[in-house]
Amino acid sequence: MNHEHQHEHHRRRHIFRNTILTIIIVLVVGAGAFAAVKYHNLKSAVDTTYKGAGINKSRNASSEIQYKKPISILIMGTDTGALGRTYKGRTDTMMLVTMNPKTDKTTITSIPRDTGVTIPGYKKEAPSKINAAYAFGSAGTAIKTVQNLLNVPVDFYALMNMDGMEKVVNAVDGVTITPSMSFKYSGYTFTKDQETHMNGKKALAYSRMRYDDPKGDYGRQTRQREVIMAIMSKAGSVSTLLNANFLNSLSKQMQTDLSFDDLVAIAKNYRGVKKTVQQTHLQGTGHNVDGQSMEIIANKELQRVTNINRSNLDMIHADTGSIAWKVKRTATDTSSYTTQNSKLTNTNY
Repeated sequence: MNHEHQHEHHRRRHIFRNTILTIIIVLVVGAGAFAAVKYHNLKSAVDTTYKGAGINKSRNASSEIQYKKPISILIMGTDTGALGRTYKGRTDTMMLVTMNPKTDKTTITSIPRDTGVTIPGYKKEAPSKINAAYAFGSAGTAIKTVQNLLNVPVDFYALMNMDGMEKVVNAVDGVTITPSMSFKYSGYTFTKDQETHMNGKKALAYSRMRYDDPKGDYGRQTRQREVIMAIMSKAGSVSTLLNANFLNSLSKQMQTDLSFDDLVAIAKNYRGVKKTVQQTHLQGTGHNVDGQSMEIIANKELQRVTNINRSNLDMIHADTGSIAWKVKRTATDTSSYTTQNSKLTNTNY
């Protein structure tokens, strides 16, 4: 796999990962749709999704928007609503998005759910997978974890249950996707290179399969993005997603600390950020850490991703964060890394 794993998007398709991102991007690039929706109905629907992060932000995020400065949004998807689950759940997906209205550029960084970290405030639980941050301390802890992992400020968060993806797909009358591999999952069959129309349940199944994919979680992330891109490409989807009744229904599946005024300001001042979209992901290597399968991210890789995000936020260069776990090979270890033959630390490296 190419270490850079970055792709610039101009007229080519680029891929996103989470349903709530679809709605945010629609608001950003489809500001004209506000004219077709009654203001108070839309505001009421959006207001029901608001929930503060419960922490002091590293900077005045709403002020950044009002002054048309670059902003960042942590996008998270949980498994809580999928397959009948009702518990709080870990974050099935995590993605950091930065938007720069001056350069008309967006960056999208995917963070593997199994990334090994020390979660702020939960040192005794270390080492932990990053997807536990939300389960341990809700959105605020997830924000702190990503900030400390990459040394990048997180201005806002947006969270959605995977069940919400099913509702969105049905709202746009299904999506058409050409699978890149053949597999069976949850009672559905998907055939490589065969164009397939999917309703909400089938699209959710397509995006959930993990263990039969040779690329593991990275492959699943790609299929989740394919579903989201298919939603966004549907004719009329903008008006559908801004329909007050639909938003009211979806509000039970999502929450964010982006206020209605924040979203209106983004829609007004950040319309051009779709012109260039740079996508990347943290690439780790799998290791057995205290009996858990974790992705260990090298310092060079963390610094690369930190540089991308800080640059798009118009911030000066700085060292990456300090909470990622490192597996250090011992003198007697010649083949693999495990808790039995490796020394584990969480210091800067």
